[in-house]
Amino acid sequence: MTPQRLGLFTRLVRSEATEDAATVYRHALEQFELAERLGYDAAWVAQHHLDPDEGGLPSPFVFLAHAAARYPKLRLGTAIVTLALEDPIRVAEDAAVLDVLSGGRLEIGFGAGGSRHAFELFDLAGADRQQVYAEKLAVLTAALSGAALVGDRGLNPPAGTLRNRVWQATFSAAGAHRAGLAGDGLLLSKAQPRDAETAGATLWEIQEPLVAAYLAALPDGVEPRIGASRGIFVADDHDTAWKFAERGATRFLEQLRRNGGPDVGGSVEEVLRDSFIGTPGEVVAKLAADTALRQSTDFIVQVHPVDPGHEATLRSIELIATEVAPQLGRREGTEQ
Repeated sequence: MTPQRLGLFTRLVRSEATEDAATVYRHALEQFELAERLGYDAAWVAQHHLDPDEGGLPSPFVFLAHAAARYPKLRLGTAIVTLALEDPIRVAEDAAVLDVLSGGRLEIGFGAGGSRHAFELFDLAGADRQQVYAEKLAVLTAALSGAALVGDRGLNPPAGTLRNRVWQATFSAAGAHRAGLAGDGLLLSKAQPRDAETAGATLWEIQEPLVAAYLAALPDGVEPRIGASRGIFVADDHDTAWKFAERGATRFLEQLRRNGGPDVGGSVEEVLRDSFIGTPGEVVAKLAADTALRQSTDFIVQVHPVDPGHEATLRSIELIATEVAPQLGRREGTEQ
């Protein structure tokens, strides 16, 4: 299927070491503003703790509440909240309040992952991440569904239809199967860890089994929701695009080694192998081959790990809306 919704994803990462949090947040909000004007359907943020080079937003619901008041058309999503590190009832409460304030525009994505430092911060360094995640997800979804929490008292404010807007992120077919069984949306990552069997595979070849497992597990009558996040940086010329890309990938490798994150590569070339970089025409040609993207309902773009700076990011957001997405079958983004 042709992607139906176009989303912008930011990790709120510093493009320069001297940028403070206020600058990073202001830049992200300006990107949201441009995305709304250009007809993007949604804006997504990621939760990260401790390291601003990994991501600068430990409190996504606070940030999105501010964005909701400024941008009335964008849907607002978390991709992801690291649920294993949170109290699931407090997350449900914060999400319900934000959904009310935004007029029902919240999309809530969860995952089990996170940096080693984050799990150490919350005294969970030795925990079984998948087990903790599954247990907390069950509590949270029950609360969103209206279950009694103490006596006959449920979540306040009630979550309304928010339960139907839960997403799960995963790298595995088993995780995709779990998301499908629950009737949740499936969030596909912009990059996939490789093993010996998948060392030469494309991103979409690795993710096709996840899509198949998700669709097979989805209950009858439940519409699929598949969000394909893609690392995309578009510039007006090839050389500029790749200059920024190689610089960003080098910084990302340094951050990955510090934090002990997922093994997505040991060289610049490996870091960028799942990214789509170049002129609009070059990026469209590569995206056209992405079979997992073709099955998605949401096309979610982010510049990470390139992180080329604010002005270059704004230009990429514009080129994606006006030149890339229309050639992939989506209506042309127009300023509103």
